[in-house]
Amino acid sequence: MADVFMNTYHRLPVTFVRGEGSWLFDINGKKYLDFGSGIAVNCLGHGYPPLVKAITEQAAKLNHVSNYYQSDVSAAFAEKLTASCAASGMRKVFLGNSGAEANEGACKIARKYSLKKYGPGRHTIVTLRGSFHGRTITTLAATGQDKFHQDFGPFTEGFRYVPAGDVEALDKALDKTICGLLLEAIQGESGIFPQERAYIETAAKLCAERDILLMFDEIQCGVGRTGTFLACETYDVKPDIVTLAKGLCGGIPVGAVLAGEKAADTLTVGDHGSTFGGNPLAAAAGLAVLETVTRPAFLKEIAEKGERFQTIIRSWNHPQIKAVRGRGLMIACDIQGDAWSVLEACLAQAGTAGDKPGLLLLSAGAQTLRFLPPYTISGAELERGLEILKTVLNH
Repeated sequence: MADVFMNTYHRLPVTFVRGEGSWLFDINGKKYLDFGSGIAVNCLGHGYPPLVKAITEQAAKLNHVSNYYQSDVSAAFAEKLTASCAASGMRKVFLGNSGAEANEGACKIARKYSLKKYGPGRHTIVTLRGSFHGRTITTLAATGQDKFHQDFGPFTEGFRYVPAGDVEALDKALDKTICGLLLEAIQGESGIFPQERAYIETAAKLCAERDILLMFDEIQCGVGRTGTFLACETYDVKPDIVTLAKGLCGGIPVGAVLAGEKAADTLTVGDHGSTFGGNPLAAAAGLAVLETVTRPAFLKEIAEKGERFQTIIRSWNHPQIKAVRGRGLMIACDIQGDAWSVLEACLAQAGTAGDKPGLLLLSAGAQTLRFLPPYTISGAELERGLEILKTVLNH
């Protein structure tokens, strides 16, 4: 592996050169079934023809114009994205480059909304313990995990953390100093933990009563990952802000902040910006993704594949497996042993002739395996990957 990179990642010993559907191929010709999708980014797999066509055609036309202007494809993408989220009350969008950038934008909107309406002193944002919102100084501060609050201080002030599911703690925390509540419908990085319906509905009620912006971070769980376009659609609530990234452009960097009626006009000229945000190449890719992922039949297939996935794992009654949970194709499995060792062993199953595949998994903590396969994975591929996992767990 190249030794010129800063040592910021715990990498597995493999270098990829190409992908096809649910498969990746390394420099030695070995092949691997991808159950990680680039951490929920390659939602339509590798080399998805409509996506390749959209990117290729747009690259020949126009890659970038500054935000002094609009491009036709960026405007079309913004319109289709807000239309796709209209059922959740979203009316306007800001386009950026990443999930962290999207969450920064959401925090800025919440603070300005409250400042303009109530004056100074109402700027704190509540997030949940176990949350993950990004790796910038501000989104690290927003993240409700102490292990991320090291080495880079002073962190941005104005964040408060409460335990997920604890209504009493939330009620107490949402006082007159709070401008926003930022939460994930399903916490991803801490181990795939869906929020309970009653908790979300109570949170929405409290926010509405106290004029606190309800903000859903859908960076990992959105764009169809759970079988609905937005994971928060499964709750009977209307958020004020939704953030998206990862799978939104199928592998091209993107971030999006969507706002509903209450917050849609908070930001004005000069308040926010992003050099590459909404660039035509990303927009063309996003249009291709939305064309596929917003189809009701396609979303139904995601939900069905996820149910099948969990059913198979549970049917093993495997002594190494302690728990299985998730929604759609966002699934976690708690195991007895070390998760990283399982990742290494699944990778090592790949044969040199390319006839025996390896399996690519993710972890979420020391003893949790995380599965985020592409939506386009077939039933046969899903079962084959799980057989590889079962073989590794049996040894």
